[in-house]
Amino acid sequence: MITIIKRRFLPDKIKVSSWDILEPYFNKLKEREILSKEDLENWLKDRSELEAFVSEDLAWRYVRMTCDTTNKDLEKAYLFFVTEIEPKIAPLQNQLNQKLIACSFLDQLDHDKYYIYLRGIKKDIEIFRQENVPLQAEIATEAQKYGTIVGSMSVLIDGKELTLQQAANFLKNPDRSKREEAFRKINEKRAAHTKELDDLFDKLIALRHKVALNAGFENFRDYMFAAMGRFDYKPEDCFAFHDAIQKEVMPLVKAFTEKRKAELGHDLRPWDMEVDTKNREALEPFTSGADLLDKTINCFKKVDDYFAWCIQTMDNMERLDLESRKGKAPGGYNYPMAETSVPFIFMNSASSTRDVETMVHEGGHAVHSFLSKDLELAGFKSCPSEVAELASMSMELISYEGQDEFYKNKEDFNRAKTEHLEGIIKILPWIATIDKFQHWIYSNPTHTAEERKTYWVQLSKEFGTGLVDWTGLEAIQAYTWQKQLHLYEVPFYYIEYGMAQLGALAVWRNYNNNKQKALEQYKAALSLGYTKTIGEIYKTAGIEFNFSQNYIRELMLFVKEELTKC
Repeated sequence: MITIIKRRFLPDKIKVSSWDILEPYFNKLKEREILSKEDLENWLKDRSELEAFVSEDLAWRYVRMTCDTTNKDLEKAYLFFVTEIEPKIAPLQNQLNQKLIACSFLDQLDHDKYYIYLRGIKKDIEIFRQENVPLQAEIATEAQKYGTIVGSMSVLIDGKELTLQQAANFLKNPDRSKREEAFRKINEKRAAHTKELDDLFDKLIALRHKVALNAGFENFRDYMFAAMGRFDYKPEDCFAFHDAIQKEVMPLVKAFTEKRKAELGHDLRPWDMEVDTKNREALEPFTSGADLLDKTINCFKKVDDYFAWCIQTMDNMERLDLESRKGKAPGGYNYPMAETSVPFIFMNSASSTRDVETMVHEGGHAVHSFLSKDLELAGFKSCPSEVAELASMSMELISYEGQDEFYKNKEDFNRAKTEHLEGIIKILPWIATIDKFQHWIYSNPTHTAEERKTYWVQLSKEFGTGLVDWTGLEAIQAYTWQKQLHLYEVPFYYIEYGMAQLGALAVWRNYNNNKQKALEQYKAALSLGYTKTIGEIYKTAGIEFNFSQNYIRELMLFVKEELTKC
């Protein structure tokens, strides 16, 4: 069992029932005299302890709310924090940041140790505006409505009420009529909420644009590049990524689609894109959440004992909620717990191969939390997404070694592996589509819902193969973007998946050449948290932070070669 660090600044028992509970501790930090370098480092540790406690308190409120979106008390507890507590913390955090940067002993701190942390603090000071505090609270309140809306959706198939995630399993059914039934029911349910989700998105765009203007930015895109600490690349690099995907990945996706059409022997409709082309039943790699957990632990153990220990520890501490059910928010996540360093994995499993991918993906995030747990400050552990997703996506691939735990025989495993590798190639255009969509949305903040729909249809053609017949389903296709929760809840957090996916492929390539060395490099990189630049962390992992056209071509050739071995 992991050791819980004893507090040095806060009392052992403290519960955030009002702002009056927290305010004295922020004021103590604000008013404390700093008379030496040692005083400054102790001040930083105490501040870190407070920030970690606050972060974990919010984390648990979010976790509990998403586990049961029907419970209004849980929603109320979360909204209390984001509307009553966070807005009061924000200005005090800014004052603490300014106190730190103005401290006469700042230059005596170890430059290598604190460079990344202080760079982020300076950036936070630059973009902070008091008038944005209530706006951020309002955005958080509105964004959580997405999970409530989608979490309430269910459909009736074969007399059973199913969540959309459970119903999606029928899209792999060999019976084409059953696939079509599931597709239509899922999308009819979504269509009933299209206007509601469009209106919600319009409101979020307007609020976010206002935040950007207040902070002195031309648009929310530019604001978010600063807010997310994208020091290592610019919007123009994202555009180059989009173009590279178009040139190097789309031909492969088109080839896969042409092969699917030939093997199925008929024109492709949207409900024909997940079914096995050899008419085999969908794989069922586990039977329940408990079975998924047991097999994941055994899978990780075959790769590295430490990885298995991480997941077992989470189970011992009841930090997993894996099965899909009505009223549960959509999607999956690993939520880091800043104080205890034992994260929480949330997902909506429905006994599919995709669920295995999700579990090992979130397991990679979890391992990252464990490996960086001993870093001195909470701020040292707060990684940018380009690094966080490298941890998770690499785990999807290096855990192949143990994924036979989920499948009855070699044939089933190779089938799942093929689906996953092809899926990696297919998801890259979707990532580019979502990212390009966001650049347009926030660069054109006064656009209408109709203009947004038109642009999405244009992008769908740009990053589509032209081989799937959407006749009669155009209205559904025009709103497929609403499935992407990132657009609502975490804007601009998506292209990182593409960058990290390239890095993960490189990690896996290294793993295939020298398992022990690759594992050592992977663990060493994750242990750095965010104490080095993204490029330095990738280099520690034995790979490049590179998303150029040539690099993408090189890695796509590698995946194609690996597919021939399945």
